[in-house]
Amino acid sequence: MEVKTAEGFKKEVEGGEGGLVVVHFWAPWCEPCKQMDEVLDVVCKERKGKEVKVLRVEAERDELEEVTEAYEVSMVPHCVFIKEGKVVDVLEGADPKGLFDMVAKHAPKVAEGVEEAKSPEEEKKVLFARLEKLTKADPVVLFMKGSPQEPRCGFSKKAVAMLEKVGAKFGHFDILSDESVRQGLKEYSNWPTYPQLYVKGELLGGYDIMQEMDESGELEKEVVLKEETIEERLQGLIDSAPVMLFMKGNREEPRCGFSSKVVKALDDCIGGDAYKTFDILQDQVVRQELKTFSNWPTYPQLYVKGELIGGCDIILEMSESGELKEALI
Repeated sequence: MEVKTAEGFKKEVEGGEGGLVVVHFWAPWCEPCKQMDEVLDVVCKERKGKEVKVLRVEAERDELEEVTEAYEVSMVPHCVFIKEGKVVDVLEGADPKGLFDMVAKHAPKVAEGVEEAKSPEEEKKVLFARLEKLTKADPVVLFMKGSPQEPRCGFSKKAVAMLEKVGAKFGHFDILSDESVRQGLKEYSNWPTYPQLYVKGELLGGYDIMQEMDESGELEKEVVLKEETIEERLQGLIDSAPVMLFMKGNREEPRCGFSSKVVKALDDCIGGDAYKTFDILQDQVVRQELKTFSNWPTYPQLYVKGELIGGCDIILEMSESGELKEALI
């Protein structure tokens, strides 16, 4: 149900009749919102519209401003789960599996034998997103059988010994503890065996490659990393492209109106391939620290050749005057 006014929203929430109310804050320009709408349609059909009520709230609609502010909505899609007038959960971003899981957790139990529809493609997407996070959980990560203290295969034991010999600090993941990771990582990395060693999220190789690099002295250079300060990390991100935009979401899927407007201005000016973006919603350290580093309190932030140009208002003004193209070339 589309809610048009704050009063109408209040009536619908109060009329939940003990079931679960899912409020989807959306925006017309947001493509991920459409994906979440499709998922919510499936939820409604499965729950037959009785156990779960879905309310759509246009986040940037003037008549609904007080509702958006009351629920502290800072991005879209943004889903709020309400039972008996109280917020029981919140989900930010386009996360179909997370949405299904939260509905299953908070909604009244469905009839026995009714299962949630999850396509293989969606399951794979969720798994790969998890694997990406695991490979980046530490600068150096070893996927192995067992743990460094108790390896459960000879190759894993030797891999640990090589890393410890060169003084590497590394995290680890026991693939025997999670069969989905054990099988999924083989496809994700296109590497059929274990152990697997990742450095800064990139696959370095398995045991044989580690052994060759250890014998040549290359392993120590790759895995013994200098600890960088947050200032060094931020400067490295800024310098990673001549034109760098720190935003909510990415160029294909902006997650706030201001970021969407800046992306459009840059696309119109220099084209999408001429600049790089960083999603601050995926890294809270960068999100908070960059404000201090740049002395600029909001996002998006645009950098050209390492120098801060400004935020949304400045970029749009420069775009209208023609100055933006001169600054970017």
